Amino acid sequence: MPSLEIACFNLESAEIAQKSGADRIELCVEMSIGGTTPSLEMIQNVKAKINIPIYVMIRPRGGNFVYNETELEWMQSKIKVVKEMGINGFVFGILDAENKVDVIQNTALVSLAKPLPCTFHRAFDEVSNPFQALEELVACGFQTILTSGNAKNVNDGVTQLKRLVQKANNRIIIMPGGSLRSSNLKIIQQKTNAIFYHSSAITDGTETANPIEIQRLKSILNE
Repeated sequence: MPSLEIACFNLESAEIAQKSGADRIELCVEMSIGGTTPSLEMIQNVKAKINIPIYVMIRPRGGNFVYNETELEWMQSKIKVVKEMGINGFVFGILDAENKVDVIQNTALVSLAKPLPCTFHRAFDEVSNPFQALEELVACGFQTILTSGNAKNVNDGVTQLKRLVQKANNRIIIMPGGSLRSSNLKIIQQKTNAIFYHSSAITDGTETANPIEIQRLKSILNE
């Protein structure tokens, strides 16, 4: 059965996601800049209330995904601390100055996170050669790639998403995300045959998930 991850930017969304049937949450803050790392206090509060898997985003700032030495050290230290808090996985992505996967730095973080699984986030949509990047991310040890198919959203990227799922060939999970809602999930699912989907399920301009939207998403996946 296909699974659903909900991006949660506050505790309320995490509780709504769990109650509404989500399979996993991606925990982050600052939705307006694409998500950054939540505070340790927020992680603790969510962990105390949530039983479904929690993947924590490790991203020091908005903007591009090319990080300096200080930022890379921050990411490493954050993974070490958060790993001890009993969460279930991590979400991050590092590119080099040419918008290619930084294999050395990503591999180092994946190794640091072990045995917890890692998702490479939508930094993937910035890469210059997606299929080369896919192979590199498999080699780095990532279990999932969150992507809109190298496009602005999943609607524009659906053909590429289909190609990526086929190319991945069950070696890594391609998780469509980026303006994914109940209104377009069915067609995305039919065209890509992906097994995991990602949505914020936000429908009202706030930063809080809509329980009805999550229920609709799950209902479609359960058909």
